[in-house]
Amino acid sequence: MIIRLSDHFTYKKLIRFTLPSMIMMVFTSIYGVVDGLFVSNFVGTTAFAAVNIVMPFLMVLGGVGAMLGAGGSALVAKTLGEGDNAKAHRYFTMIIKLMVIVGAFFSIVGITFIRPVSYLLGADDAMINDCVVYGTTTLIFNAALLMQYTFQSFLITAEKPNLGLVVTVAAGVTNMVLDAVLIAVMNMGVVGAALATGLSQLVGGMIPLFFFLSKKNNTILRFAKARFELRPILKACGNGVSEMMSSISGSITGILYNRQLMAYAGENGVAAYGVIMYASFIFIAIFAGYSNGSAPIVGYHYGAGNRRELKNMLRKSMTFVIISGAIMLVVGLALASPLAGIFVGYDGELWEMTTRALRICFSVFIIMGVNVYASSFFTALNNGGVSAAISFMRSLILPIATILILPPLFGLDGIWISLPAGEFLSLFVSIAYLLMGRRQYGY
Repeated sequence: MIIRLSDHFTYKKLIRFTLPSMIMMVFTSIYGVVDGLFVSNFVGTTAFAAVNIVMPFLMVLGGVGAMLGAGGSALVAKTLGEGDNAKAHRYFTMIIKLMVIVGAFFSIVGITFIRPVSYLLGADDAMINDCVVYGTTTLIFNAALLMQYTFQSFLITAEKPNLGLVVTVAAGVTNMVLDAVLIAVMNMGVVGAALATGLSQLVGGMIPLFFFLSKKNNTILRFAKARFELRPILKACGNGVSEMMSSISGSITGILYNRQLMAYAGENGVAAYGVIMYASFIFIAIFAGYSNGSAPIVGYHYGAGNRRELKNMLRKSMTFVIISGAIMLVVGLALASPLAGIFVGYDGELWEMTTRALRICFSVFIIMGVNVYASSFFTALNNGGVSAAISFMRSLILPIATILILPPLFGLDGIWISLPAGEFLSLFVSIAYLLMGRRQYGY
């Protein structure tokens, strides 16, 4: 059965349409976790900490792809809902062209400044070379990374979520196989990890490009002649600024967490935090995948002026993320110890620290889905301001406040508690904006 953006969505149809996006995000997280597993177990704790130190900087640069992907697809979906397919095709083409140019520019800038930035992020002399090597090698493929992010959103808008899943699986398998070959077999260390990641991003970016260029593309999206237009570019950036803000904010808070952990627990603390991030990615991916998969539906019906379907989408989506969050909480608490053992089971003290940290941090799942979806919902409504405000409070202001206030009161536990505390406070912000937007959008 072909599902169109213009359809009325029951729970069954909604899950069927968003399931490929959820699987895609989970799979992306899994092969990211595999990266960490190989580095931690075959290269060592110092290299693992080095990768985690430099990762926030790479996330900032990758955030541009998330911004233009989410914001651009929201604009294109709204334009399709308004019935102007030709304009939607121009916007789509323009955003992809812009992505390639920006990706290449950021590669040059990132490689130029990777060493001083690594020191700024908290690297010491023991790990600086690993930071520079991993960051430089990964940044060579930055344009491919941005294209992969952008095409993931546009394949959903093109009503091809299953193709997006196939592309992600192909990229993930590439990454995991190369991890095994380059790190475990050829002993290439962090260079091998970076090459495996970069080449997988090349696969993830190029397959969708060839699809949209091919004659087999029979979707509602296609490339067209397009020049750069400032207004739609700014609109797309405004729509997706919350996704960019999440990447930047996550990087800033990641720096603070790493600095606090170096002060309270040293290299082991940074390694434990890396495990939390890798393990959490798998669970958070379900919320992110659902939000990304459902956003074009919201954008289309907003453009078509179908307020009844907007209300239907919000009600069903909130039900889904709350129930999913409760299930994740139970599963996460049960798996905390085994997950810690997989990553750092070679060190008993580090394993105990990581297990305790995971149990504290996993408590956030019960409410996180509401915050993730609320921000995505307003992006889909082309209201980048509200989406950014939710994201700004959730991923920057409140986490910074909690990470600075709680550790002096509770020591190392205060660092772990700050994660769920910031998310809980953000819940009030999300609910407030959803209530205020009811009259304007009619949901």
